[in-house]
Amino acid sequence: MMKIQNLSEEYIRQKLEEFYPSPGNFLYPAATRIGELQPSAVLMPLFQTNGSWHLLFIRRTAVTGDAHSGQVAFPGGRSTPGEARPEVTALRETQEEIGLPPQEVGIIGYLNQTRTVTNYIIFPVIGIIPWPYPLKLSPLEVSRVFTIPLEWLAEPGNFDQDYYTLPASNITIPVIHFKPYDGEILWGASARITVDFLIILQAI
Repeated sequence: MMKIQNLSEEYIRQKLEEFYPSPGNFLYPAATRIGELQPSAVLMPLFQTNGSWHLLFIRRTAVTGDAHSGQVAFPGGRSTPGEARPEVTALRETQEEIGLPPQEVGIIGYLNQTRTVTNYIIFPVIGIIPWPYPLKLSPLEVSRVFTIPLEWLAEPGNFDQDYYTLPASNITIPVIHFKPYDGEILWGASARITVDFLIILQAI
């Protein structure tokens, strides 16, 4: 197990390249549907401060009718026609949601896609961001931004896995829940993506 505080940016890049060397295999362009799955992408904003790596998360605004309203997530969303690569979607959505321009993000790698029970297929994009940064939140989409240290996320006692049975299909799926951090609970697809990232880094 690699200690989080010992991770260099180069090490993170190398591990991501080793596991997922290219987004060329991702099922884009976004103009087409993948069966009933809608292509989408998220940015995993990563930064280092005082020798500690952190991930930035958002809490979505509670909007009636939105399956993901009020949830903790990474910036991102549904792809639009013409966005042929996941980072295009992730960077556009990040700028719309929290006001971080694409030129401020240094893309360092990708994770494998994650499917959700709400018919999305998510393509995670990892990017280094400057911190602190004067973010400007979209009040219609984001109610809060907060950060969690990778060291805390990698602590085994801070998350667990249980199982949920989908009512329509009777299929049982694993669901990861983290303990509350700064009053927020990371769970579901965003938690799975986070754990996948930590596994690749050999941090858990």
